Amino acid sequence: MRILITSGPTREYLDPVRFLTNASSGRMGCAVAQAALEAGHEVVIVSGPVEISYPAQAQVIWVITTQQMCEACLAEFDRCDGVIAVAAPCDYRPVRQAKHKWRKTGRSRLVRLVETPDILAHLAMRKRHQWMVGFALETRQAQQRAWQKLQQKHCDLMVVNGPAAMHAPDTHIDILDPQGQVVASLAGPKQTVARQLFQIISDRLIRPNR
Repeated sequence: MRILITSGPTREYLDPVRFLTNASSGRMGCAVAQAALEAGHEVVIVSGPVEISYPAQAQVIWVITTQQMCEACLAEFDRCDGVIAVAAPCDYRPVRQAKHKWRKTGRSRLVRLVETPDILAHLAMRKRHQWMVGFALETRQAQQRAWQKLQQKHCDLMVVNGPAAMHAPDTHIDILDPQGQVVASLAGPKQTVARQLFQIISDRLIRPNR
């Protein structure tokens, strides 16, 4: 089985040196990719800029912006059997990127932002036989908001986590099914949680389709 995994943050540049981003390290995406490889699957990772190293057995496609991540995922999706969207892509970009570095003027600066592409929503429109697992990082009404995302993006499972997991070696996640029920609550080192998560994905989504 060929599995597409998104990982890490994306960057939306304000000027040549400053950018908007999310505080994602890519560690969870890396751990999920390792778990999938250990289970004998082929893995394609679409990753934004990270300082970690991904497993050598995985194909890695490097991107910077959310638009680039979306395009790379769309290019790979038809050849994949499932997607696990672990990445934390930047949801907004500036309407215009300055050609030169902004300099201080002693005055406030207003920046107009627009939404970036919703990667999972775009993949959902192309979905045929594929299963889809999303990640939802929430700061309030976590399970309710995550379930809404699951429904809107036609995912088969949604993984809920919080900002404490970013750049941390450990994590805590809840896994929701399409009925909004919590399939499992997992906590611990990301490598351990990723293996447990992938086992649930395998049991619920991969084996039944074989």
